[in-house]
Amino acid sequence: MLAVGVGGQGERLAGRRRKMAVESRVTQEEIKKEPEKPIDREKTCPLLLRVFTTNNGRHHRMDEFSRGNVPSSELQIYTWMDATLKELTSLVKEVYPEARKKGTHFNFAIVFTDLKRPGYRVKEIGSTMSGRKGTDDSMTLQSQKFQIGDYLDIAITPPNRAPPPSGRMRPY
Repeated sequence: MLAVGVGGQGERLAGRRRKMAVESRVTQEEIKKEPEKPIDREKTCPLLLRVFTTNNGRHHRMDEFSRGNVPSSELQIYTWMDATLKELTSLVKEVYPEARKKGTHFNFAIVFTDLKRPGYRVKEIGSTMSGRKGTDDSMTLQSQKFQIGDYLDIAITPPNRAPPPSGRMRPY
């Protein structure tokens, strides 16, 4: 909440400023609907996306990214900022055939340099599932404030150990 002075021009009530609370009514959906600039993939050079995967359903620990080290499970993908999570899922499934099974869960996170202290931070951005449509499928790197130089960490969970759908997935 934000406290805002009322009365302008220095009006005072009994020597004190009268204040009222103003609450933002902007929803997360409205923030995410910022118009993205369309990317012409014919004219725009792709970026190198460094992707790190696990197949245990958990993201890598942040200390695995410290002191110039990175996890060994690296995929290098050339793509664009308008790449969707579903598109990235398809690329990962090309490399890992076991991830093609229906019901395999992909949880995406951006790993980025922490500007306030040494090391990295992680921001979970969404998830997809093989064989199911979900609300995060069309989410793009750009919409999640991905910056060139950030890493993408994908926690892959096999179907027999997949977390229960959160109501965001539906069968094809």
